[in-house]
Amino acid sequence: MGKKYSEIPGKLIEFIKAQKIFFIGTATADSRVSVSPKGMDSLKVIDKNRIIWLNLTGSGNETAAHIQENPRMTIMFCAFEGNPMILRLYGTAKVIHQNDSEWEDLFKLFKPIPGARQIFDISIDLLQTSCGMGIPYYDYVGEREQLDKWAEKKGEDGIKQYWIDKNQETIDGIPTNIVSKNI
Repeated sequence: MGKKYSEIPGKLIEFIKAQKIFFIGTATADSRVSVSPKGMDSLKVIDKNRIIWLNLTGSGNETAAHIQENPRMTIMFCAFEGNPMILRLYGTAKVIHQNDSEWEDLFKLFKPIPGARQIFDISIDLLQTSCGMGIPYYDYVGEREQLDKWAEKKGEDGIKQYWIDKNQETIDGIPTNIVSKNI
């Protein structure tokens, strides 16, 4: 059934690369727990203990605020096709904003996606697989285009204004620093 690992073995790197969706879990010591679905080819395995993912502009910015107060992050993948499996990656994350020195080197590892907001650099210290036999099959039919079209229509200035209007704090009132770090 389930196994624990201290680094990502090759077979699980391949599993991660094949996934179309993953889920991010974060929280501060006293905030609500945020679980957020992600996709759009926004995750890269750097090595056996490091993953980065490109965070896109959306209605909230919980993850960035949580990580700046409490760097714990869990990433979960589910096999929706093939053999059943759930994979959880546990580690500590760092949020990288567009004005940070690491941004350019990491951002070039991704296909350009409109509305890029932050990059999360995660050091993985534990992986755990579990059976996943209760996860149903789903067919991947393609990526949604709405977020790209929305970000393209807003343009760079419109995205920055959206950050000012909608992304400066979490639902618990925790600052995200999106404006001070990116604008």
